[in-house]
Amino acid sequence: MTPEEAIVILDTLIKPERLSTIQEQVFRRCWEGNTYQEIAESCGYDADYIRVVGSQLWQKLSLVFGEKITKNNFRAVLRQQLQNIPEQKQGKVEVELPKGVVPLNSKFYIERINKSLCYETILQPGSLLRIKAPIKMGKTSLMVRTLERARQSEFDTVALSFQKADANIFKDLERLLKWFCTAIARELRLEGEEYLVDNYWDSNFGSKSNCTDYFQERVLSARKKPLVLALDRVDEVFRYLEVADDFFSMLRSWYEEAAYGTEGSEIWQNLRLIIIHSTEVYIPLDTNKSPFNVGVAIELEPFNSEQVYSLARIHGLELSHQMRDGLMQLLGGHPFLVRLALYNLALEYLTWEELLQTAATEAGIYRSHLHQLLGYLQEDMELMVAYEQVIQSVEAVELEQMLAFKLHSMGLISLSGNSVMPSCELYRQYFLGQIKI
Repeated sequence: MTPEEAIVILDTLIKPERLSTIQEQVFRRCWEGNTYQEIAESCGYDADYIRVVGSQLWQKLSLVFGEKITKNNFRAVLRQQLQNIPEQKQGKVEVELPKGVVPLNSKFYIERINKSLCYETILQPGSLLRIKAPIKMGKTSLMVRTLERARQSEFDTVALSFQKADANIFKDLERLLKWFCTAIARELRLEGEEYLVDNYWDSNFGSKSNCTDYFQERVLSARKKPLVLALDRVDEVFRYLEVADDFFSMLRSWYEEAAYGTEGSEIWQNLRLIIIHSTEVYIPLDTNKSPFNVGVAIELEPFNSEQVYSLARIHGLELSHQMRDGLMQLLGGHPFLVRLALYNLALEYLTWEELLQTAATEAGIYRSHLHQLLGYLQEDMELMVAYEQVIQSVEAVELEQMLAFKLHSMGLISLSGNSVMPSCELYRQYFLGQIKI
């Protein structure tokens, strides 16, 4: 669970008063491990004031959850508490709080593609499946369902998110590949001296060769079952050109190894790769070495009008054609945004009119999500200038390719040929009032 996901849930639970803007900042920075002094310096406040805000925040959360919460234990307590939030009921309707990955048994999961394509792909020896969509569009939920199908076929599975790796790991290929091997071995519970990566690494060979040999000899050779390896958030690697080319070319070589028909190919046929990413590949990769132009590609689209209507009925809501069209215009069919709206409407936390009036404001249910996106833009002035151009225009505009890819990965724009436009009216309204250049 990310701090942003936790804040969205807290905003729903701490009614009628949500966290203040400064409480959100303290919560998010404390989640990331910052001290009060570091938070004060980065936000421009006095350290004593931040300590007071923190104290009030932990007291508020303690009252909500009925358990003492402090700066030292809040992450562990909240993870446990939020995972165990029961479905809330309104009459006979059970409503599931949207909080990250949609559970496997959830009736609120809406299929947007033919899942059998994913399932059939991973059953094929040496296959590669690519799942692409902007953030919070359901990539990981689809990955989880694909891995569950693999387990039903008695395959071994590993899901590895690159978001878990420290930033400094990406600055050196050897460190990245050692982390990669160690993390996978840990997930597979490969224990013992023979599985220690440092003992297997040979300085006479390059890191890619060492990683490939370790994977073949220590991960694949001893397995009697196929292994499905799902690599989530590989976009994290895109930012580090010094390692990206070598890392991705290694994955491509693993995929090709299964098709060579040479000695050892059968071992690599037992590996099935799933690569999950949020954006087009905007880094320069040799097309003959890239894993992003082979295998089977799946691109998740937003909900369409009929899917929104079906999801509303599951929430016990009957939307008129006018309301359905209004919701589509406001949210663009974005799965997370739609589910959060329907959740609040079903539990009567707000009315339809209140949703429309407050959605793009600091009093709305999307405040934390919008703050997160604004923070991303503020870190890149060039990106902010580009997005201002998009939201100021009544027609689609053309952007430099890399800027368009980055904005699309954040879910802020829709692509139409060489032109782009805001992905929904919510973003246009909010950022028109926030971006002042």
